[in-house]
Amino acid sequence: MALLESITQSEPTKKLTMDEPVETLFSTTASKLVGKPINRVDGSLKVSGQAPYSAEIHLDNKAYGVLVGATIAKGQVESIDSSSLDGIPNIIKVVTDPEHFLRNSQQGTKTKAPKQGVSEIFYHGQPIAVVVAETFEAAREGAKALKVTYKDETDQAALNFTQELSNAHAVDEEKGSDKNNVQGDPDQGLADAAVTVDRFYHTSSQSNSPMEPHTTLAHWEGDKLVLYTSNQMIASCKQQVMDALDLNKDQVQLIAHYVGGGFGSKLGIAPESIAAAIAAKDLGRPVLITMTRSQVMEATVRRSNTRQRIAIGCNKEGIINTFIHDTTTSNLPGEAFFEPTALSTHYLYRGENRRVHYQMVDMNQVLSGSMRAPGEAVGLIAVECAMDELASQLDIDPIELRRRNEPEEDPTEEIPFSTRQLVACMEKGAEQFGWDKHNPKPASQLEGDWWIGTGMAAAARGNQLQPSEARATLQVDESKALGIKAVIETDMTDIGTGSYTVFSQVAADLLGLPIDHVEMKLGDSALPPASGSGGSWGAASAGSSIYLACEQLREMLAAKVGLYSDTIQLDNGQIKQVGKHDLTAVEAAKENGQAFADSTIDKISKTTGVSFSENVLEEQSESEKYNFDNIESYALADVIAGYEEQKVSAKGQIKPGKNGKKYRQSSFGANFAEVAVHKVTGEIRVKRMTGAFAAGRILNHKTATSQCYGGMVFGIGSALMEEVIHDKRDGRLCNHDLAEYHVPVNADVPQLDVILVEEDDPYTNPMHIKGIGETAIAGAAAAIANAVYNAVGVRVYDFPITLDKLLYEMPE
Repeated sequence: MALLESITQSEPTKKLTMDEPVETLFSTTASKLVGKPINRVDGSLKVSGQAPYSAEIHLDNKAYGVLVGATIAKGQVESIDSSSLDGIPNIIKVVTDPEHFLRNSQQGTKTKAPKQGVSEIFYHGQPIAVVVAETFEAAREGAKALKVTYKDETDQAALNFTQELSNAHAVDEEKGSDKNNVQGDPDQGLADAAVTVDRFYHTSSQSNSPMEPHTTLAHWEGDKLVLYTSNQMIASCKQQVMDALDLNKDQVQLIAHYVGGGFGSKLGIAPESIAAAIAAKDLGRPVLITMTRSQVMEATVRRSNTRQRIAIGCNKEGIINTFIHDTTTSNLPGEAFFEPTALSTHYLYRGENRRVHYQMVDMNQVLSGSMRAPGEAVGLIAVECAMDELASQLDIDPIELRRRNEPEEDPTEEIPFSTRQLVACMEKGAEQFGWDKHNPKPASQLEGDWWIGTGMAAAARGNQLQPSEARATLQVDESKALGIKAVIETDMTDIGTGSYTVFSQVAADLLGLPIDHVEMKLGDSALPPASGSGGSWGAASAGSSIYLACEQLREMLAAKVGLYSDTIQLDNGQIKQVGKHDLTAVEAAKENGQAFADSTIDKISKTTGVSFSENVLEEQSESEKYNFDNIESYALADVIAGYEEQKVSAKGQIKPGKNGKKYRQSSFGANFAEVAVHKVTGEIRVKRMTGAFAAGRILNHKTATSQCYGGMVFGIGSALMEEVIHDKRDGRLCNHDLAEYHVPVNADVPQLDVILVEEDDPYTNPMHIKGIGETAIAGAAAAIANAVYNAVGVRVYDFPITLDKLLYEMPE
């Protein structure tokens, strides 16, 4: 572990690279606020309409833009007739820039702009122009009326995935999230296995469909571009804007204080952002572009459809020796992203013969990219349905089959797990759900007109850490009850996941303040850069930088009052002494006032790489003012008042390190479902679900449980209804709104029970947490599919499971 206390002239910084396991301060704080199910700190603002989303920001002289999408799937733009709008009132201008407009959105974490240039059409709905008007209504009317002439090459477009399979090509592993892998001899292992399952599974394209559509309000302050935008990752999106418009870092600022969901579709910039910037520059006034729901679905991101082959071989006792996971996905020509369906296949179950292989088909359809739990969400549908089928063949309980195939270490990388609680999740989930009443015989329970069935599936989602920075400031504030507040700053976003709340808990816990004494500033690229929201790494990464900044403040305060970092306690605005500190040789030398103390420190620093604060000796005389032998505590506000400007700041920086390579880090879980299938119509209703998940230390049990609810609901949609349908003749997206693209609504969602299995993982980060929101979706759809099989004895390999796929195979 490289743990550095780097002191700059202006701002001390605590740096941590996760090379070794670390202890966490949360077990020593006075309030133990982290973990408590407190309400969202921004909840009242949201429900009262006072939380400003990007489209609600008011700027004087604002104009409104509406994107114009191509009406062909492939070809060239020959002309755009602006005069076709001459009769429409309040139209300002048709803005075009064939060179700089974005062809499609960008993927998450990328620092370069996505594909630019819109003269050539690659998919139906591709933005090619923007109509700007004094009102949104006029701009919308103009966008609909604008006449565009094309060279139509739709007859040459790739619009039928099945027909294009023969043109599948290798993926770019270096630019993807997963890699092909072969161990042993999978084909021979499968041929020699006593029992096998070998199936193809198909999952449909899905739409991220966040509640808030993609939107950008652009205005220029001289040569500086300010974008109020709806993005999940501010730091990398800023770099994408810089690259797209050839601007430097001082010329771009992105602001996204509140984001109304993203589910991966807002990881990178979308076409409206650059169009708004260009239009605002052209007109010399602010321009707001808010995508319509149809445009969000047609021109941002979809989850790729997949064709997955799962082949499992085992002996008669169910011990797996062979696991094959081959996947073909789709994307736009020239795009490198592929759906990494086998991310957890690498380590979920044992097996000495293994293969993961990816191919991709180029399609003239909207960009495919990340959608909640990219990889596992659809990959575990195939894996866990195949495991259930294998359990049926073996006549072994599905939980027992998984228990028998628990690997002692990651079977692909041959490294240990940091923690692995899959069995515990299955057992706790089974107990809560009542799995002991599960009847493995299909079509054995009929209640009135409904067949009843139960199913389960494992869940896994890899844990990651990303570089992040944050600043923490303690300052006197007489408006607060304790006379002080903490201000936390980072460009991390809150996309509805609870960032404002859990980060406030982290800061309040470590700094010994009530939650209402913490001011959280998020979503502005002028603030220290964070990981952003995505990949289930946001809370761990940005949260760890906040943790480290607060830890640095604690150490500075300890030095100021004559304590040590392990004997200072911050409790309800008071500084107290706890425990006893064992002096190190260096500290003893300093305390004794030995002349060679500084040279000893320098030698140790060079040897160990640990840099000690240069301010310690300077502060010793000041620390003599504080005597904890006679006084129990000192007011934190009084101590901070002694600093210049009555405030003190510090930064924190977290980086991934060797732990991520030496240990397999993952969240695990288990989903259980009970369904009812109508004996005549084949209608499926989910009656109840139970999910048990282990994701390290939980920052807030209420928000974590809410995230799991969301993941399980996603599973219902993936299992039963979500399907983007493109017309195979012209590439048009047929169901491009929420009336026709079905997502689960209240009537579709039953009672959901969530169990958060206790876990502590010191290898992940200083908070010992892991991502949880995407873990809950992994395996949820498979649990429902397995319950459907148990209800009516029909296995469906083409998702979603619509009633037409059951109707002609229903039991008598």
